[in-house]
Amino acid sequence: MDKKIRLGIIGIGNMGSMHAKNVKDGKCPEIVVSAIADNNPERLEWSKSQGYGENLAFFDDAIKMLDSGLIDACIVAVPHYDHTKYAIECMKRGIHVMVEKPAGVYTKQVREMNEEAKKHKDVVFGMMFNQRTNCIYRKLKELVDSGKYGNIRRTNWLITDWYRPQAYYNSGGWRATWAGEGGGVLLNQCPHQLDLWQWICGMPKSVKSHLHYGKWHDIEVEDDVTVYVEYENGATGVFITTTGDGCGSNRFEIQMDKAKFVVEDGKLFLYEFKMSEPEFSRTNTDPFGSIETTRIEVETDGENLQHVGVCNAWAGAILRGEPLVANGFEGINSLTISNAIHLSAFLDKTIELPFDEELYYDELMKRVKTSKVKETKAVFADTSSTFDGNKKILEEHYKLKN
Repeated sequence: MDKKIRLGIIGIGNMGSMHAKNVKDGKCPEIVVSAIADNNPERLEWSKSQGYGENLAFFDDAIKMLDSGLIDACIVAVPHYDHTKYAIECMKRGIHVMVEKPAGVYTKQVREMNEEAKKHKDVVFGMMFNQRTNCIYRKLKELVDSGKYGNIRRTNWLITDWYRPQAYYNSGGWRATWAGEGGGVLLNQCPHQLDLWQWICGMPKSVKSHLHYGKWHDIEVEDDVTVYVEYENGATGVFITTTGDGCGSNRFEIQMDKAKFVVEDGKLFLYEFKMSEPEFSRTNTDPFGSIETTRIEVETDGENLQHVGVCNAWAGAILRGEPLVANGFEGINSLTISNAIHLSAFLDKTIELPFDEELYYDELMKRVKTSKVKETKAVFADTSSTFDGNKKILEEHYKLKN
């Protein structure tokens, strides 16, 4: 492989340093780290000792790095409010850009980013939705999309294994504040699940939510969430999440006309009906009859490449026009659901999609005005064990054994 993409990273915190390490360790063979930008002098100095690359340039200002001519592509790994700002600056300079999740804090700014991207068709614009590489969810989407099992009738996702102790929230002054982060578990931990939810099941038409702010932690934003949605075809869904459950769960169910799918403990199960529920209900004469069902553990290709897979696909798109794992334009979908959930709680009412983006922005800014970003020394940690809620991770965190 002669051609190497010269990568710049904006933000060398937990996520930025993980991407740099993946490249350093040879996991992204078509990428070389050429420059790093961070406005934290201590973090920038720390990164100089990590051996991320030869002749590596360091910048205390991201724009200086983007103007340096040293990079072809850039990963934006800064706090959420600045995702769109730096992505747009990359696009204007013809620099390929990969944005960490979420796409932004509010859809109005993400829409502006997407509009800018349309002006730069040569820029490869990706979103770091690494869970789309998971073989379980890829197979689930394939089966749901196949048409074999009819229509979706109900979706349920209980995703409460995002446990975070208070020390996590104390690790950065911007964390869990309206001004610094723009939200809590929905903006930080759950963009992946919200993306998968809409990627597999489609966008809802309405949202009603109940949120608790700082219920389990000393924070401003939501750490306990229950959401009810309705879809265009009449299907319904529930999404429950928290960072407060000491031993949480990750169970995703999709009920369809001719099957039920369950994802749990790193496995995908298919409960296949002998006949569709509408047909059974219409023809069955037993008042307490039930559909004959076969339970199958679905085989997958076993691949779950996570961030490395996203970055390598991005490199392939830049060099050879290959498909991305997640196109950057798609980032607005999960954020639309997240914003609608917040707006429903802000106004205590059901929110129809599409919603009033100006109204959401105004409501968010009301909270930003009274927000208090904490004065605290940033703490950085290895985040590699937080990306996959499969059985291996459960065993590591909860000491579960076969």
